[in-house]
Amino acid sequence: MRWGDRTSTQIAQLELERRVGLVPVGATEQHGPHLPTDTDTRIAQAICDGAAARCDATIVMPAVAIGCSLGHGTVFPGTLSLFPEELTMLLVRYAEWSALSGLKRLIFVNAHMGNTASLAAATDRLRFLRPDLKSTWVDWWSANPEITAEVSADGQDIHANRAETSIVLHLWPDVVHVDAMIAADDEDRTGELAFRYTAEVLSRNGVTGMPSLATASLGESLYAAVVHHVVAKVRAGLSEEPPLARPSEPVSTTQWISGGT
Repeated sequence: MRWGDRTSTQIAQLELERRVGLVPVGATEQHGPHLPTDTDTRIAQAICDGAAARCDATIVMPAVAIGCSLGHGTVFPGTLSLFPEELTMLLVRYAEWSALSGLKRLIFVNAHMGNTASLAAATDRLRFLRPDLKSTWVDWWSANPEITAEVSADGQDIHANRAETSIVLHLWPDVVHVDAMIAADDEDRTGELAFRYTAEVLSRNGVTGMPSLATASLGESLYAAVVHHVVAKVRAGLSEEPPLARPSEPVSTTQWISGGT
C-alpha cells in the first residue's frame, strides 16, 4: 500500500496508529556509465514495496528522491544534491507531518551512503524533541553481516559496484548498460587516505568497485535478504515501547531549545 495512491478520505480510514510507515530515501546522482541516476531511489522504493507486500501493517510513503550527494562533486553530470542540514530538516518535517495524519512510527529505508549523517541527525532530533514519535532507519548495505560482506567484497568506499549493479540487474535488467558495465571497473582508492575527497579525484568514471562481476542472481539474494530484514524490523516495531517508563517532567523542560526553524 502506497500513501500516494490513497485519497485523503482513505488515509483517514487506515488506522495509521497501527501501522509502520516505510520511507524510501534515495538520491539522484551519477552512477557511472552503466546505471541510471535514480538508482538509489529505485532500490529504496523496491525494498519498501517488497516489505509492504509481505507485511500488511505498513504503508509505503513517497520517496525522498534527492539526498546528500555532495561527495560526487560537480564533474560527473547528473547529480542533484541537498546539503546535510537541509536533508536532516526535510526528514524531520516528513515525520512531523506524517504524525499529523496519525502515522507515528517511521522506518527510513536508505539506499545512499551520503544520507547516513542526516538520517542520524534527524532521528536523534526526533527522539529528543518528539518522544511521541518513533523513528529509525535501515541502510540496505549493512542490514546484516552477510549483506555487508557481499557489498564490500570489491572495496569499502563503493559506488555502482558489483552488489549495487547486481540488484539493478535483478530488478530492472533493461536499464543497465551492459557493455559499459563490463568496462566500468575502477578501484577503491580511499584505503590509505587521511582526508575525504569528492568523486572526481577518487574515480576515473564515477564508479568505485567492480560492476563487471555483477549478476542478477546475486542481486536477487541481496534484495531478498534486505526485504526480510526490513519486514522483521517492522514486525518488531509495531507495538514496541521503551524498556522503561518515561519519567514525568515539566512540559517546559525543552522549551528553551529552539531546535532551528
